[in-house]
Amino acid sequence: MSSHSYDVSIADFQTKVVEASFHAPVLVDFWAPWCEPCKVLKPMLEKLAEEYAGKFILAKINSDENPELAAEFGVRSIPAVKAVVQGQLVDEFNGALPEAQLRAFIDSLQPSPAEPLREQAAAARAAGELVVARALLSQAVALDGKSDAAYLDLAEVCLDLHETDDATAILQAIAGRAEQPEIKSRVEALQARLALEAAVPDDGVDLATLEARVTADGDNLQSRFELAQALAARRQYRPALDQLLEIIRRERKWNEDAARLQMLTLFNLLAADPTGNALAREYRTALARTLNC
Repeated sequence: MSSHSYDVSIADFQTKVVEASFHAPVLVDFWAPWCEPCKVLKPMLEKLAEEYAGKFILAKINSDENPELAAEFGVRSIPAVKAVVQGQLVDEFNGALPEAQLRAFIDSLQPSPAEPLREQAAAARAAGELVVARALLSQAVALDGKSDAAYLDLAEVCLDLHETDDATAILQAIAGRAEQPEIKSRVEALQARLALEAAVPDDGVDLATLEARVTADGDNLQSRFELAQALAARRQYRPALDQLLEIIRRERKWNEDAARLQMLTLFNLLAADPTGNALAREYRTALARTLNC
């Protein structure tokens, strides 16, 4: 039996499908001996599995012998092919497709050639080397113009560098094709960051000056709001939320509810980041308690 194509049952499903999918895309082919279209599709998939030589794995499941797996995947007719990547069902089709369509389906599951550059850029960004990260991501999008994730990484680094015009252009270009929920969420979060950048007064006043104004006069809510905006634009979200919450404590409806609305904007921004989600939940609770006092 080939290492690229094998039979799977419920006994070895976890190993041969779920765990294997973290190393290469797994096509799960539900078939049965009596199914005529299966007799056409299965040999084509087996041939392609050998040709692609490990770029995907073909896991063949006899649906008659494994009804639990067929039910779990919602198989109602066969052949049914399910694509599993990183342990998750990412795509599927039913029926026997022509070989050209099979190749296109398999190719769509292959990792983007931009991924290694994205990883290098993430490491550079974490080290504070933003110009290096920008250069790497520019190479990534040149290599794979369909990589929405690489474009969004580039937009994010542009915002880190305060290159708002470039970030705006990237987001405008990608917004119309952002169909996947995680991509759409990132687009919305970056648009929120852009709005924050645009809201910061361009008067040359630095963070230290704004902090000094608030220290000198805590009731100056306009200064406190401007400080919150400046902190948020620098991705210092916790102190920014603290300032906004303090405005609401002092004057709940100040400036037509500006502080609460700004907090909601930050919550939407943070929702795209797993670590930010926890911060958003913390301050949603704090906001609710403040409003209900």
